[in-house]
Amino acid sequence: MIRRKNTLMDINQFMSKLKQLLQLTFFQVLLFILLGLISYFVMVSNVIPQKINAELLKVSDETIRSPKTVEDTVRTEQEKEEARKQIDDVYTLKSSYAKNRVDLISSIFDSAMEVKNESAEDKPDSNQASMSAAEKSKALQKEVNLLKKKLTDDVNKSLSDDVYKSLLKADVEELQVAKDVTVTAINSVMGNKIPANEVENAKKLAENEIQYTSMNSDAKKASIALARFAVTQNYFFDPKKTEEQREQAAENVEPVKILQGEILVNKGQLVDKDIYRNLKLAGLLDSEKSIMPFVGLALLVAFVFGFMFYFYTIFEKKNEHRHSHILIFSLVYIMLLLIMKMLSLLSNMETHDLSYFVPAAMGTMLLKMLLNDRYAITLTIILSIFGAIIFNGSLTSNFNVSAAFYILLSGIASLLLVSARNLRLRIFQAGLLLSLMNVVIIFALFFIMDMQMSKGDYLYNLIAAFVSGLSAAILTIGLLPFFESGFGILSTMKLIELSNPNHPLLRKILTEAPGTYHHSVMVANLSESACEAIGANGLLARVGSYYHDLGKIKRPQFFIENQMNMDNPHDKLKPETSRDIIIAHGSDGAKMLRKEKMPKEIVDIAEQHHGTTLLKFFYYKAKESNGDVKEEDFRYKGPKPQTKEIAVISVADSVEAAVRSMKQPTREKIEALVKSIIHDRINDDQFSECDITMQELDKVEKTLCETLNGFFHSRIEYPDSKNESK
Repeated sequence: MIRRKNTLMDINQFMSKLKQLLQLTFFQVLLFILLGLISYFVMVSNVIPQKINAELLKVSDETIRSPKTVEDTVRTEQEKEEARKQIDDVYTLKSSYAKNRVDLISSIFDSAMEVKNESAEDKPDSNQASMSAAEKSKALQKEVNLLKKKLTDDVNKSLSDDVYKSLLKADVEELQVAKDVTVTAINSVMGNKIPANEVENAKKLAENEIQYTSMNSDAKKASIALARFAVTQNYFFDPKKTEEQREQAAENVEPVKILQGEILVNKGQLVDKDIYRNLKLAGLLDSEKSIMPFVGLALLVAFVFGFMFYFYTIFEKKNEHRHSHILIFSLVYIMLLLIMKMLSLLSNMETHDLSYFVPAAMGTMLLKMLLNDRYAITLTIILSIFGAIIFNGSLTSNFNVSAAFYILLSGIASLLLVSARNLRLRIFQAGLLLSLMNVVIIFALFFIMDMQMSKGDYLYNLIAAFVSGLSAAILTIGLLPFFESGFGILSTMKLIELSNPNHPLLRKILTEAPGTYHHSVMVANLSESACEAIGANGLLARVGSYYHDLGKIKRPQFFIENQMNMDNPHDKLKPETSRDIIIAHGSDGAKMLRKEKMPKEIVDIAEQHHGTTLLKFFYYKAKESNGDVKEEDFRYKGPKPQTKEIAVISVADSVEAAVRSMKQPTREKIEALVKSIIHDRINDDQFSECDITMQELDKVEKTLCETLNGFFHSRIEYPDSKNESK
């Protein structure tokens, strides 16, 4: 026992020095850097890329799987090139070509008709009949020349004079028929696709259509020549569309990937060039040294603890206990991180995964009871992230997702199971319930991943779930006193223990000053409800109220609540003597509490619950006998209430005593009394050193009135009860 006390004292002194150092920003930054470095070096071995000694054209000694998913760019490009080659050339039908050629042929016929009409006007029919053959030939050539002038050079180069002569020999009606036949043939043929190698066949088709018409030979000959001239290629290679379709085909090719967990080479298989290249792509050869995993881990750690530092310096800035809080968080975190690392190292030596043995809920339970839910859930999230990395030894991936989910869900479950008022026995019960929930979590993960396991594996994981939950509860119970003592933290569990009626000090109050005990219980009920109404610590107010008048047990008969069937001893004492006795109970109680190593918060309540208020009764009594009396001499020594809880207790203490002295308390009397006492404290400047607001004091007033009306409800509603009780 002595050794344990010495250990706790050493821890307390060490932690006090650490908290003093954390007052400086430099040491705050240093702490988070230290946490980050510890985390990095604990996890760095888990992100080192796996290396093997596989040699080209030699048999592999083991089955090797890919540790990551990586794209085989060479094979992907080959697949894309094959896809491009499978796309044929794309041709486009130029439908406008048919119209253009038809228009061209029509204009030739029209020009021929114009020449014939012009010639007919210049030469009457009688002159034409008397012309010799030579003259007719010369006239025809002249018409040909006129026709050529009406046409372009390209057309003239493509058509011979014989074609023009044939056109000009025909009359206008025959030319019109020839035009219609030729245009029809051209439209019919060029309505189809005519690639370069099919142009001659298309010309033949047009010629055949005209050949079997009933035109005269000259007109038919000219139509055939013009049709063959008009029919041309209208189906052309489109390089742009061809390239677009080939690129689209290449884009549709799925990247060739080596998948994570894919077998690259089986044991006893020859490592050929393709296998060797895949091993190289997966980063498994000695020659491949990537620093990316190390950089990634550093970035992850920097992000996590950078966020924690921001939270600590910004959101916890107004929390006077933030230095203690971050030290507790750091210690719990490091403990669990090292436990996880140790289990991961054992997992590498064993055939089974030990990640499900991690007592991750221990940290959540400790931080919930020592600090708050926010720190607890933050720790759970960080451990789940880092746990996924630490327990990746049996996987090809760098992240063990199932371990991360298990740690996260187990921590959240413990957060819900550990209520705000758990005793040590209830923590153990919570551990049992947590074990059952761990079983559900583990098997839910296994079933979702569709893992095939033997009965032995199921039993093994069942044991792991129970060990994890129970060990978390046992470690929490064992470590809690060291944190409470070392950091001077008044946890919820500690408050629950101090509220036990069997506590030696409470039993002493009950046996030696029963009236004071009853008064303290009433004050506890009043102050707890009022504190909860304004968001203060109701449990602390209740427990503090139990001990606030401990000093009265030194002289219990001098306090009115203990004066049953006896005379008031103050009637025989001087006011100054009575003053000293009454005022001393605050300091006497604080001394007793310090002697018993009670938490500072409880000591402060005993010492500050009267503040520097005036002992009015004895002050005015002294003033009657001696006019030269100083008011300061009849005031409590203080200090004034420093917290909201003490301020509420000070009001509840006075209110309870005042209402108890009423003969027939009514709702109106109680409300007037409570309002008067609060206003008197405000006017006396008793709340100037705590952060309670006027709005909160209004809520306190309302809550105290409601609670007191509940206590005295029967006496108010049933006035005959007094007579019935006689």
